[in-house]
Amino acid sequence: MKSIILAAGDGSRMGKLTQSIPKPLIIFNGKSIIERQLLLLKKIGVTQIYIITGPHNEKFNLKNVVYVNDLDHKKHDILGSLMTARNYINGEIIVTYSDQIFDETIMDQVNNFKGDIGIAVDLDWGKKYENRNQHPKSEAENVLFDKEGNILELRKNIQKPNSVIGESLGLMKLSKKGSKIFLDKYSELKISHKGKFHNALSLEKGIISDMLQELIDSGINVEPILISGKWCEIDTPQDLEKAKKLF
Repeated sequence: MKSIILAAGDGSRMGKLTQSIPKPLIIFNGKSIIERQLLLLKKIGVTQIYIITGPHNEKFNLKNVVYVNDLDHKKHDILGSLMTARNYINGEIIVTYSDQIFDETIMDQVNNFKGDIGIAVDLDWGKKYENRNQHPKSEAENVLFDKEGNILELRKNIQKPNSVIGESLGLMKLSKKGSKIFLDKYSELKISHKGKFHNALSLEKGIISDMLQELIDSGINVEPILISGKWCEIDTPQDLEKAKKLF
């Protein structure tokens, strides 16, 4: 099995901490953010790891990984960044953001998913935003479910009273078939799509949730992997302080 780690962001909200190094290389409690992910991925049997880099890519010196330098990271968003590694999107893959930290329980739950396209979702997500004023709840990447538990919608700040709403962790697992579906749909869009792309101004500015929404709207099943365990996103200095306590 392989993994693609998205690490081409500029980490601007971290301030001075990312002026000279990529956010994934920030060290806390003895290990960098990305090293923590690599340890978990190796524990579940991932043998091929591809890291998509952007600013300060020369600072990465991790061993036994393949680097894909996203030279156009300023022109596109996360979906475009992922597609710089399209040659490796085949077979069974776990895709993850480089600024997320998970415990082993969550990684095992994702690894045990047997469908074609699955995304990790936390239904008990609201409490994560208590005292998190630098990254408010309105910025959460929400997942809206229907009464049968199927995913209807993915976007930030979903406001639907009396509905089941979770938060996407930024962890996705694709089977061999799922990888082909994902890549084929993107290739089709690259040729034919014009204008706004779901919640993005264009396909070029799309993020992964926009692509997943496109799959759902096309009748392709994107399944939730309902997780339980410790996780956090490190987007601001405040998040980093919380991560130090949690992990």
